[in-house]
Amino acid sequence: MREQTDVGVVGMAVMGQNLVLNIERNGYSVAAYNRTAERTREFVEGRGRGKRIVPTYDVEGFVEALSRPRRILLMVKASGPTDAVLEAIFPLLEPGDVVMDGGNAHYLDTERRFEAANERNLFYLGVGISGGESGALHGPAIMAGGSQEAYAAVASILESIAAQGRKGACCAYFGPASAGHYVKMVHNGIEYAIMESLAEAYDLMQRGLGLRAREIADVVGGWNEGELKGYLVEITEKVLRREDPETGKALVDVILDTAAQKGTGKWSTQSALDIGAPSPTIAAAVFARVLSSLKGERTAAHAVLSGPPTSLAGERTAAVDDVKSAVLVAVLAAYAQGFRQLRDASAERGYGLNLAEVARVWTAGCIVRADLLHPISEAFLAQPDLPLLFLIEPFRSLWEEHQARLRRTVVRAREGGIPVPAMSSTLDFVDAYRTDRLPANLLQAQRDFFGAHTYRRVDREGTFHTEWEAPE
Repeated sequence: MREQTDVGVVGMAVMGQNLVLNIERNGYSVAAYNRTAERTREFVEGRGRGKRIVPTYDVEGFVEALSRPRRILLMVKASGPTDAVLEAIFPLLEPGDVVMDGGNAHYLDTERRFEAANERNLFYLGVGISGGESGALHGPAIMAGGSQEAYAAVASILESIAAQGRKGACCAYFGPASAGHYVKMVHNGIEYAIMESLAEAYDLMQRGLGLRAREIADVVGGWNEGELKGYLVEITEKVLRREDPETGKALVDVILDTAAQKGTGKWSTQSALDIGAPSPTIAAAVFARVLSSLKGERTAAHAVLSGPPTSLAGERTAAVDDVKSAVLVAVLAAYAQGFRQLRDASAERGYGLNLAEVARVWTAGCIVRADLLHPISEAFLAQPDLPLLFLIEPFRSLWEEHQARLRRTVVRAREGGIPVPAMSSTLDFVDAYRTDRLPANLLQAQRDFFGAHTYRRVDREGTFHTEWEAPE
């Protein structure tokens, strides 16, 4: 009889392989399956040799290799490929078996699959996994959603393979159905915004201040020793230091300036719009990638549309210090907007999210891990329904300390014709949020003028409509 394994993993790309190795290293036997049999064979005969990993080469054999209740982790591409795997596996499972989707699934797809599993008396978990290839192998951050009973059946496995932070395993159950994948989606939106902020800082220092990549790396390395300490700052320094062996130039300088996306940042922005959560810095980062993809059009426009000289005004050291502050406030805004979106989505979708726990899980293993997440977690422990991080210490004081430098940086960028959408939208966001009377009164009057949408008044209760033009 075939050996019965503790857990099975479907999908033997690098992420799947690394998770298999992580699970096995933590004391569990693993059945491995991939649609392409050769990839499974190469893995078990290579990186998986000598380990408690059982190769399987068809869906039936994979399911048979699992002890009951079966615990299956899917690491396949989102959308169609995930549905195809589920269509093949669901009929072979029994009530009480657990399927975990570890891919970047759209949360509405997870809702649909959750219901389909329920109809078969199967357990389904949407499991957001962040940390890239290295995290998968050494310890990712894990965000689970689905039924609590299902999570209890796999918690020992997930928590053992997760990154270990100051306060335990960076793994948690966040709520019903799609809660885990929703948290992971917003995580990725925050990731987009932080990356864009760092890219804008690089652009300002390179084009605006004339610093070379290695000099910028020295600056960014200093940032990683202070309030901005975090994974994305750390890898930015490493990227800027790498030389291209073929040309001897900084490798970053020979990479084409078009950025791709897999959809999670876009989904995060779309959902923010759907629920009315203000996430402009995250949205600006998504649109910055969209614009970057228009390389041919941008090159043509460069030849016909004029702009000012790109050199930035002011003394270089002071300007670099200002850029650091601009990045810090933009990063804070990314977290503030992301957590606000999670707060609003939790209320609308009934997730019951513990935002302090979300921040704790993100403190290690994931892409947005940073020292700032420790005081963020403390802030939500103190005030679970906090509407915006900037309203509470230490973040209010950071805004007061750094806002002037952010303003100077945005002004310099405008005068030099250098786009800084994340930094600019951050400034507009906080300025709008702290303004007690915005010009939306005019917008509402315009809406009432052409569409009879009505308006409310500041001096009395009720809803009003005006006939703005005399009848013809």
